Amino acid sequence: MQRDELRAVQSPLKQRYKSDPDAARVTLAATGTLDERIACSVQTGRAVAEAGLHPATGGDGSLLCSGDMLLEALVACAGVTLRAVATSLGIDVASGTVRAEGDLDFRGTLGVDREAPVGFSAVRLSFALDTSADEEQLASLLNLTERYCVVYQTLANGPVLDSSVASH
Repeated sequence: MQRDELRAVQSPLKQRYKSDPDAARVTLAATGTLDERIACSVQTGRAVAEAGLHPATGGDGSLLCSGDMLLEALVACAGVTLRAVATSLGIDVASGTVRAEGDLDFRGTLGVDREAPVGFSAVRLSFALDTSADEEQLASLLNLTERYCVVYQTLANGPVLDSSVASH
């Protein structure tokens, strides 16, 4: 997709959302299925992903770790966002890689140490790009990618969470 094509597709959406803010509000959802194993199958829209225990918590490594999936979602979102921003700004990016790393202390999730955090204590996102962009353009590209990446902003700003349980 070229810059003009991207703008042509996004312009009517932006106008609609300006005139009707409710039209921009969308609830995304994911559904998983539990079975007799310590696993959860998630329909991704393209395939089923089975999540289970990480080897550091007793898994055998045959199932996906939800922590890896979170980082994969960040990589996917940041990569798509960077491409869209680069296109919008007219910055040529021939190719590149996106990498996310997250630090976990499994003592927290296993209840070994109540002081140990449950979840990632740090997440690092990096891009290695084949581009002729100068330092100022790269800084702008990174800033806008961070600003508009849904997963990045969700992690950075900690949304209000709610959970419930019911039997059926």
